[in-house]
Amino acid sequence: MKEVLYPGRYWHFLPDGRIQCDLCPRNCRLHIGQRGACFVRQRIDDQMILTAYGRSSGFCIDPIEKKPLNHFYPGSSVLSFGTAGCNLACKFCQNWDISKSREMETLAAVARPEAISETAATYGCNSVAFTYNDPVIFAEYAMDVADACHERGIKAVAVTAGYMGAEARRDFYAKMDAANVDLKAFTNEFYFMVTGARLQPVLDTLKYLKYETDVWLEITTLLIPGRNDSNDEIRAEAQWIAKELGDDVPLHFTAFHPDYKMTDVPPTPPSTLTRARKIALAEGLQYVYTGNVHDTDGGSTYCPACRARLIVRDWHEIESYRLTQEGKCPKCFTQIAGRFGQFDRQFGRRRIPIRIGR
Repeated sequence: MKEVLYPGRYWHFLPDGRIQCDLCPRNCRLHIGQRGACFVRQRIDDQMILTAYGRSSGFCIDPIEKKPLNHFYPGSSVLSFGTAGCNLACKFCQNWDISKSREMETLAAVARPEAISETAATYGCNSVAFTYNDPVIFAEYAMDVADACHERGIKAVAVTAGYMGAEARRDFYAKMDAANVDLKAFTNEFYFMVTGARLQPVLDTLKYLKYETDVWLEITTLLIPGRNDSNDEIRAEAQWIAKELGDDVPLHFTAFHPDYKMTDVPPTPPSTLTRARKIALAEGLQYVYTGNVHDTDGGSTYCPACRARLIVRDWHEIESYRLTQEGKCPKCFTQIAGRFGQFDRQFGRRRIPIRIGR
């Protein structure tokens, strides 16, 4: 199928005639015909084109807990989709067939923003999530989808590595209701050697989200054995979050499985996630979770005041829910950080692939 030529934003001309993409800190400098590192942004003649606009690698209805977001309308369903390409080069990428794709033909038929919002409404989804690959690289498309969703009262969710330029970040998050940011490690060495990026721009995004927006924020760190799972690194990350963002930002430690260019690294033992959770809790974080494992204790939400177990989870499934509609502990009436509403029933752990062809 012929690529959709949609004018992209966030670029400027350089004195030597090249175009610089300002979407992310990579600042790709392009001659005519060249693509950025993300692959989906290309210079055609004298403009930047987002070649992935309106096209997706697939749509699924998921539980919101799969993003993972545990404090954003728990139990609700979310329509998830992505495109192709990525602006990071993670050697451990667990969606590499999508994010590392260089074949535009892997993308499905055109899906207009209005068609996506209509489908989400038809299936009773509370939100639409931009995920599988990083929505930073298809920001214009994601923002248009968010606008169409908001017209129907549907929320917009970004699942992202947070590697974004200042102007694009401002525009993008003005359209989002929630974000889960992958804080991939807490050393610049890991970012440089394993992801081809830098740590500081991600920290800048986290602080921007916390203090300059109303976006609900949660953080995920995938723990890779021998790479970013030391006690010292986990402690440093938890201390930074507590000091710079606040102790009420939920943190998820999730399990790695061998994939892409790191098939020689063993899976993360559940004990590593438990250890990391204990360290982060000891550093004062109120809501720390384990993911990609069966761990009821690590998956559950506790009241930070009286320690009552308020939402019991196993993987992505809610086994019991005790929060009030306002998101308070029914025992001591402490307000739990997050976005909550009436909880009637949960979507569950199922994953439903769907097709959108217009």
